[in-house]
Amino acid sequence: MRSTGRSHGPRRFLALLALPLALAVSAPGFANPTTDRTVAPDRASTGNQDGVGLMRIVVADRSGIDRLTDLGVDLAEYVKPVDDGIEVHAVLSSEESQALRDKGFDVRDAISDQSDHARNMAERSAAIRAATAATAGADTLTVLRAEWFTSLDNQLFLNIEVKSSAGTDATTVLTASWDSGPGTQVGSGGTATMSRFTDAGQYLYHRFSNPVPITAKPARATITSSQGGSATVDVTTWLGSPRKNPGKHPYVSDFVDHYLDPTEVTARFTGLAAEFPTLTELIDLPYKTNGYRRKAQAQFGTAAASTLYVTSTAYGHQGGNDLTMALVDPGAANAPLTVSVAGKAVTVSLATDGAGATSSTAAQVVAAVNGNTDAAALLTASTYRGNAGAGVLAAAPATSLTDNLKAPASVSREPFQMKVLRIGKHRDGSKVGVFLYCQEHAREWVTPLVCVESAERLLRNYAKDPDTRKIVDGLDIFILPVVNPDGAHYSMYDFNMQRRNMTNHCPATNADPGRRNSWGVDVNRNFSVGSVFDGYVGASATNCVSDTYAGPAELSEPEARNEVWLVDHFPNIKLSMNTHSYGGYFMWPPGAYKAEGREVLPRVDQGTEAYFWTSSDYILSRVQEYRGTAIWPGRTGPVTDVLYSAAGNSADEHWYNRGIIGWDFEVGADIYDPATGRFSAVGFQPPFAEGHEEAMEFANGNIAILEVARAYATDKSQPRTSLEVVGREPGATAFTFRTSEPANVYYTLDGSRPTYDSPKLALAGMREGVQNITVTSDTTVNWFSIDIAGNVEGNYKPEGQGKNYHQQRVSVQ
Repeated sequence: MRSTGRSHGPRRFLALLALPLALAVSAPGFANPTTDRTVAPDRASTGNQDGVGLMRIVVADRSGIDRLTDLGVDLAEYVKPVDDGIEVHAVLSSEESQALRDKGFDVRDAISDQSDHARNMAERSAAIRAATAATAGADTLTVLRAEWFTSLDNQLFLNIEVKSSAGTDATTVLTASWDSGPGTQVGSGGTATMSRFTDAGQYLYHRFSNPVPITAKPARATITSSQGGSATVDVTTWLGSPRKNPGKHPYVSDFVDHYLDPTEVTARFTGLAAEFPTLTELIDLPYKTNGYRRKAQAQFGTAAASTLYVTSTAYGHQGGNDLTMALVDPGAANAPLTVSVAGKAVTVSLATDGAGATSSTAAQVVAAVNGNTDAAALLTASTYRGNAGAGVLAAAPATSLTDNLKAPASVSREPFQMKVLRIGKHRDGSKVGVFLYCQEHAREWVTPLVCVESAERLLRNYAKDPDTRKIVDGLDIFILPVVNPDGAHYSMYDFNMQRRNMTNHCPATNADPGRRNSWGVDVNRNFSVGSVFDGYVGASATNCVSDTYAGPAELSEPEARNEVWLVDHFPNIKLSMNTHSYGGYFMWPPGAYKAEGREVLPRVDQGTEAYFWTSSDYILSRVQEYRGTAIWPGRTGPVTDVLYSAAGNSADEHWYNRGIIGWDFEVGADIYDPATGRFSAVGFQPPFAEGHEEAMEFANGNIAILEVARAYATDKSQPRTSLEVVGREPGATAFTFRTSEPANVYYTLDGSRPTYDSPKLALAGMREGVQNITVTSDTTVNWFSIDIAGNVEGNYKPEGQGKNYHQQRVSVQ
């Protein structure tokens, strides 16, 4: 390292060299070069910049070093004893070297000069280019999440999510290693390969397919890529500590002891409304469902070409089940095809040929039945699934038509009156409303239990538990326990895997009795935002037997229209929870995207996204406190990030059309077996012992949502923000904003007052947190923030004239 820097222009050293030569030569400390030695260094300093080089000088002793210092020579911090004295190094131009020689100094060869500098710079440039190329080859890893958590029986798990800039390359492999606690080596806790998460052909990020079971709580993790990228991050804790038993007062729970059908659930809610008249009211929703009912049917024939089926014009319970139809061989040659009706019995006398064999085809019989006025009043006939029906029918005895429904008589076959239980001390619209709704999908038997348990807890703990009283007094709660009552009855009594309602929109080609388990509309695909009719994926608009059939049009189904009516009729509803099963998810909008380019519905703004995440920590901790179930971090987030596209779902409907902050539960988290090291799915209808536990823990979650809603309703605190510079480089500075709570930040960079029309701090990307804003010149940043409850920082009025917004100057190097 050089001892001093040299100034530009005439050098002080040259002036000092103007001392009398005699003084310099006679001064002690000089080496005495032989008189016959020609001063010809091995390599003289050359090149540009005055030929400056790093030269070797040999002096007799340290007094010579002092003399060089007095002369102002730019000495390096280098001293080396040699045979004839002491070698020092000095930065000298050609002229300075010669002047020292003229004074008797033994200035020798150059160690390096400007030609070396040129070579070094060339090598440096080459190295930079190589490094840049290497960096271009190595991917950049953005760690989205790295958390450990405990689940059932306190088993530890690790969840990591990482986005690779080369993730679109299917050969990119990410490997995660982690330590076994603070101060231990990364890798001591374990190593695992991550899986690429793709959806709609788009790479999203890498993750573990299932959380990895671990034996110690890790503090740090390193992720490496097969493409060369690497990142090391802290591992944080997912979910807070479970809350203790709420308060000193006994808290009663556990109000379900078997799976309930919609008739039982509605009776329970009717009973609660009668028992607690000062805290509740029942709301009859305006659109009755189609009902747990079907037309009666019978099918004749075996081969497709010689098969037909008939369907009653009346529903089975309204007379269709009383009908019969027979195909009769007249027993004579050349008999015509005829149809006759006696009461509720239809008889088809088949045509015969000259030999007396029946000759009527399925198509001919269909035409004859439908062409007979008396028969057509009772039933219609169709060939099998669009077949031409050219096959000849055989005679068949009188066959009863049936709707095939097996529910007991206690289940009405008439259109169902859906009811909402409204709970609250003040049910006048003055309190923040919360909409809890369950069982949009019929086969999800646990979900109505969650709604029932939630309602029972609120009402039966009101008198003694102060926390419950605060909820009921401070909110307006609407609970719809069964959105899809017809399908739910069918699932419980006829076909347990029924997902949809029972409305049959299929044409005759898909309406034979063999299709009876495939009819209906997916209620959670029938809404008007992000629907299949607008080009979003995750539903079918054409296949009436698809499990995600969206119906003939948006909001075609009374079940969906009832939801919309409720949130429109009660505009104080600001938050909602839609409970589904299974898998253990906690999600929110957006919930749909278009396949082309995976065009997702507009993401919620960063303030709302932060609110979702912050709330999830509390809500899921309450779920966990019941029996230890942890909803995985990888199953928490927007629907399109962690699940799939669900075109036309209800949460999107309520958020995008009305601004209702809505979550989705998928109850029934996978259960880990430490003996096998595997996770097992619980399914839609686990044994009731498991279904009961799911209902209890997610009722905890519903109560937590109500607690979050009450905090929202009573929030009068203003957010606080700060501007934080996060990066500098020549010509650019990056900054972002930090907030004391979930809040949106509006800012300007042109010196103007910030308003609601100003740019808003956005999300950096999916699951990546807030954006960084980059400026390329010194900039005055003006901003304000507003939280989810509408509190504006500093009481600033964006549409007014005040100047009590934040202001900070961001400088650029």
